[in-house]
Amino acid sequence: MLLLLLLLHLLLRLPHSFEDLFVDVCGGEVPEGLPGSLLVLLVEADFDVICREQMHDGKRHARTFTKLKHFTKSYAQALDESNDIKDTAQLLIFIRGINDSFEITEELLSMESLKGKTRGEDLYEQVSAVIERMKLPWSKLASFTTDGSPNLTGKNVGLLRRIQNKVKEENPDQDVILLHCIIHQQSLCKSVLQLNHVVDPVVKLVNVIRARGLNHRQFITFLEETDADHQDLLYHSRVRWLSLGKVCQRVWELKEEICSFLELMGKSDEFPELSDEAWLCDFAYAVDILSHMNELNVKLQGKDQFAHDMYTNVRAFKSKLTLFSRQMSNKSFAHFPTLAMQKARNVKKYCKSLDDLHREFCRRFTDFEKIDKSLQLVSCPLSQDPETAPHELQLELIDLQSDSVSKEKFKSLKLNDFYASLNKATFPNLRWTAQKMLALFGSTYVCEQTFSVMNFNKARHRSRLTDQHLRSILRIATTKLTPDFDALAKKGEQQHCSHRNPPGQNLHNSLLGDMEDAQAVGVHAWGVAVGHQLDLHPRMTHTWYGASAILRTRERTGVRPV
Repeated sequence: MLLLLLLLHLLLRLPHSFEDLFVDVCGGEVPEGLPGSLLVLLVEADFDVICREQMHDGKRHARTFTKLKHFTKSYAQALDESNDIKDTAQLLIFIRGINDSFEITEELLSMESLKGKTRGEDLYEQVSAVIERMKLPWSKLASFTTDGSPNLTGKNVGLLRRIQNKVKEENPDQDVILLHCIIHQQSLCKSVLQLNHVVDPVVKLVNVIRARGLNHRQFITFLEETDADHQDLLYHSRVRWLSLGKVCQRVWELKEEICSFLELMGKSDEFPELSDEAWLCDFAYAVDILSHMNELNVKLQGKDQFAHDMYTNVRAFKSKLTLFSRQMSNKSFAHFPTLAMQKARNVKKYCKSLDDLHREFCRRFTDFEKIDKSLQLVSCPLSQDPETAPHELQLELIDLQSDSVSKEKFKSLKLNDFYASLNKATFPNLRWTAQKMLALFGSTYVCEQTFSVMNFNKARHRSRLTDQHLRSILRIATTKLTPDFDALAKKGEQQHCSHRNPPGQNLHNSLLGDMEDAQAVGVHAWGVAVGHQLDLHPRMTHTWYGASAILRTRERTGVRPV
């Protein structure tokens, strides 16, 4: 039981297939005689028990959110909405806050299912209900991060406007910081590059080769015979941040092999761009600039990132664009190696493209620009000019910058640990400002990542997964709390001790008893196929938990199912 709970905990966190995960945990060996499908059923059977005992909504998941009561000054939320495979709009709400010891808590606050419209007022009703249910004070809501969709950002009836008004009612002095996901904004900046004349032929080329089975097989064989650097092309997906850059990079690296293959197939006339030097120069420029943007995107991804670190990367990229444009105008292509290999370069055109991209980066991120001074003050308090700081922080900054002990702590400790070490009486305003800035969600990355988990679990073959179970799956997959496996295993043994039988006696009744126990805790039907495969009693096919009963009985009795 303990091993199974541990397996489930790892399964929901790692993007492996179940078989690979089980082999990894077992040290490369699968127990002899254990059917893989039955093992999957066993883990799924115990899943609902874990959801109910450890992460259930309401009173049962109080342990998960115990830390929410200790948010001393403020908390932040990140929100995003997406449709699952049944077209149900799933609203994810994450919360992040810092207690008085500067311990950061970041958890999935709730997943709300919207069966009807997703207008600003509909989203506000759901968010408001969650905040009230969790007994979170509106007056402490410091920041809200979204993906910038119209139903969220509408000036009059959008979700954010309604939240601002509600917070002002509770605390007129509280200004809610509204942030547009920094990764989403960075991805939108690519539109000014105007690379459609490059991207469209590249996507068409990939589709011609990959969308037709015979062409694809022949192309893979051709790459193997020519000993190419890569074994296949990549599909382009608009919803994946890094997809466009990776697709262009792969096509460029296989350009010669693709040209040869098209000639063999008699289709080279369909892609005259591959012999157009001007187009190849534009293609080379697209490969290099998209590579730089992908590098920035990767830096912005990840959990537990502070907003000031993310915006620092954006500011650095704007400086890089200025450098790129200046160097290119001087015909220096040090940071554009692919373009440097081309001869017919239109330098003026590419400099203008870089300048347009720089202006777009300056036009966006205005929400982060508004709080940039506060972000820098919190991230580098020792280098800030006290005269430019808010009045309530000036004297505290002078005291901090004059304290040699604090300077040493700043060098050796993590940023949140450094602020936790500051004296509450001496630096109250500085600590409060740090708590507010460190709690910010710079992006909705956690939401996007959780949607990937949702799509993986509620897929075509599991489309009838209920919203309640989906919520439990996502809570387990995203939480940083570790379940008490020993307590759960002990409780599971106590729950089934009444069905222990001497070897070979009353096996049928034991199986039915375990099945009824499982039904009592709400583990529902879906084991029909395996039930027929193992020639079980018909009633056993009505529950996932029957698989668990089989293995437990087999361990006790040594009896193998036929």
